Formats: sequence, C-alpha cells, structure tokens
Amino acid sequence: MSPRSARPASRDAVHHPVFARFYARQSVAVEPVISAHREELLAGLSGRVIEVGAGNGLNFAHYPGAVSEVVAIEPERVLRQLAVSAALRADVPVDVVPGVAEALPVKSEAFDAAVASLVLCSVRDVRRALGELRRVLRPGGELRFFEHGRAPGALMAATQRVLDRTVWPPLFGGCHVARDPLAALREAGFELGPYRRVLVPAKGPRLPTSYCVLGTARRPRDS
Repeated sequence: MSPRSARPASRDAVHHPVFARFYARQSVAVEPVISAHREELLAGLSGRVIEVGAGNGLNFAHYPGAVSEVVAIEPERVLRQLAVSAALRADVPVDVVPGVAEALPVKSEAFDAAVASLVLCSVRDVRRALGELRRVLRPGGELRFFEHGRAPGALMAATQRVLDRTVWPPLFGGCHVARDPLAALREAGFELGPYRRVLVPAKGPRLPTSYCVLGTARRPRDS
C-alpha cells in the first residue's frame, strides 16, 4: 500500500458530515491566522511522527524534511478524504489512517514524536487518548500540542462551562471549550516542556475558543 493512501474503514467511529464540511471551509478561511502557529508547532521534528485528529490535513504542508513518515489518524470520513488529498501534496510521506485517539491502531513505542493539534477538545476520553499517545511514543519521545481550552478569566470560564453542558458539543462535532489541556497532560504522566499561551485571533473580540496553549511534552524515559 502506498504510504500516502488511506486504509479502508468498515465503520466510522466518528460521523459528523455536516460539521465536517463546515469545519473544512472554516479552517481554510482562518488558515492565514493559524498557519504561523502550525509552523511553530512542527518546527524541528524528525523521524516517525503520529498525528491524531489530523482533520483535513492542514498541518501536512508544515512538516520539516527531517520527518521520515507521518501516520495521520482521522476518524471522520469526510475530513479523512480531504486529508488524503492534502497528503498527496505534502513534501514528506503521510499515511492517512482511520481510527480514534482512544485506541490508536499502531504498535507501542513506534514513534519518535506525536502531534495533537486542536483535537483534545473533541476526543471523547481525554485521559485515554493521552494514555494512547504515551503508549505509542518511544521513551523520551516528544508530544507537540496546540490546543484551545479554559480561559483564565472567571466570566469567560463560566461561560465556557455552560456552553460545554449545553449547545457547544452538539453544534461543533463534540468540541468542548472548557477543558484544561495542560492539567490533562500532567495527569497522563507527561513531562511538560516549554509552552506558551496564545490568543487566537490575537486581536479583536475574544471567543470561547480563543484561549490556546502551544508547546511540548515528553514521555518520561523511565516509563
């Protein structure tokens, strides 16, 4: 099988066709804002990389040439088809694979690095998903993350909690806006490296999804 083709899936674990088409259009529209963050997220990676929740594959164009292979996991069929097209245009080999973050269809300790980009908000079980990423990374392997989450201000954080309990997940493909990715990484046993908080967009009104964090974590070498 070509490393740039998608393996057929008999059943999709995630199926949000309407949201997927909306997301595909919106993500392309805001790419001028996000592109620099993708570049920073992936800079300096090398070896074998697994990306979970690859969506429509907008990260693929930013992988550096030192990456020997990207295995890109995407559970939603519409987005996965778009990711396959993006993989064909990538400068590094990208294998787009159906699967969910909570049960990655790959061997343990098989990857030098992992990427979680705007995905922990929508996985059904954050703890299991991060446990799987830790499993498939070699000891000392690096996890790059770019995620939105809980706002620092009390009023917006309260608004995010209300949205998570009501309209936001059904409208936006299971997305949650009040999760705390840094706390989740610590609880999953990752060692946090450098990270910084980012507002997206940097200027203008603050949205429930504006409060992002971009950084690195590692699987401990002795685990």
